[in-house]
Parts: sequence; C-alpha cells; structure tokens
Amino acid sequence: MTNVELYAPAPADLEAGLASLLGDCARMAPHWAAPDRIVSLPVSPSLIHGVTVPEGSARLLEAMSEYGD
Repeated sequence: MTNVELYAPAPADLEAGLASLLGDCARMAPHWAAPDRIVSLPVSPSLIHGVTVPEGSARLLEAMSEYGD
C-alpha cells in the first residue's frame, strides 16, 4: 500500500472571506493549466444510434412536471 501524505502550505483560513479565497485561487492556478484548445471531430450520423434510458429513469422523468410549472 502506498503511503500518501497531503501537504498544505498554509492552514485554510475559513473566516478571512473573499480576499483569502482569491489568494488561494491565485496560488493554485499554475497547478491546473488548461489545454490551448480541444478540437472535436464530427461524428458520422451512421454511428449515432440514440440513447438508452433505464425504465425506472424514464418513469421518473415522465412523472416530473415541465420546467416552470
């Protein structure tokens, strides 16, 4: 079994508010770099076969009211 240790550079200050949160986000941002661009390729319609929904889920959705009722 691997011994995993978690390190926190500073204790979380839950009472400091938005300024503290923004500082935490700024410190973490370099760790999560987003890819430049993700290009999706088109899918041939012959490969699309529809969606399968379990019977229980279909009944649940059928029983729900329309949005805004």
